[in-house]
Amino acid sequence: MSHTGNAPTHHDAGRMRIDKWLWAARFFKTRSLANQAIEGGHVKLNGQAVKPARELHIGDSLDIVAGGAHWTVTVRGLNEQRRPAVEAQQLYEETPESCARRALEKEERQLAPVPGSDLRGRPTKKARRQMRGFSEGY
Repeated sequence: MSHTGNAPTHHDAGRMRIDKWLWAARFFKTRSLANQAIEGGHVKLNGQAVKPARELHIGDSLDIVAGGAHWTVTVRGLNEQRRPAVEAQQLYEETPESCARRALEKEERQLAPVPGSDLRGRPTKKARRQMRGFSEGY
């Protein structure tokens, strides 16, 4: 009896590589970005740092720092393929604390924007002179 096709075997059901799941759930644009985040310690599985090949199971808890946002999610589904965002959101459930934290972070960003975020293009000649004078101390 031979194994054909991409049908999951019995021992594969209910688990998946963590880097592939993060990509499929649309936390990262590419699997290599997901790998870098995992290796950099920005992803924790059940409170512990992991390697990209670690197996993920339904019900596991993930702490993810991506794009300046901190997510705490519970895995609700596994999908081998990257699907549209609406379907990807069904793969996890965000904790209420995480939702509140992200809403607070968003509000803080709106109230206190990053310095220089309102600057556009090249500085004028006058502005360049002021910057040079400031940096040279006169």
